[in-house]
Amino acid sequence: MQKYLDEDIRNMKKVTCKIAGDYLGVSPMFISIGMRQDKLPIGFAVKNNGGSWSYHIIAERLIAYKNGKLTLIDGIEDKLNKIIDNFDGMKKDLISLLKEKNK
Repeated sequence: MQKYLDEDIRNMKKVTCKIAGDYLGVSPMFISIGMRQDKLPIGFAVKNNGGSWSYHIIAERLIAYKNGKLTLIDGIEDKLNKIIDNFDGMKKDLISLLKEKNK
């Protein structure tokens, strides 16, 4: 099992399940199954038409997960989603007002 530093992970063009497993000290299978089941929030797994899987591991999420800081990232994502929802609501209201004004 190779040892990787945070900076090594950041500088990689692609982080594979093997690399992520080595970095976290677990098997590549643990990584792939965790991602498939949406229980390992370090990226996403996509099932291809032929039934095989593709994995996209986001370096910063992997690093945050290892360092116990992923909840901070999740909090930011939740807040951004709320902001987006608020903007969608304001957009609908504005469209409604513009339609009424043009009648």
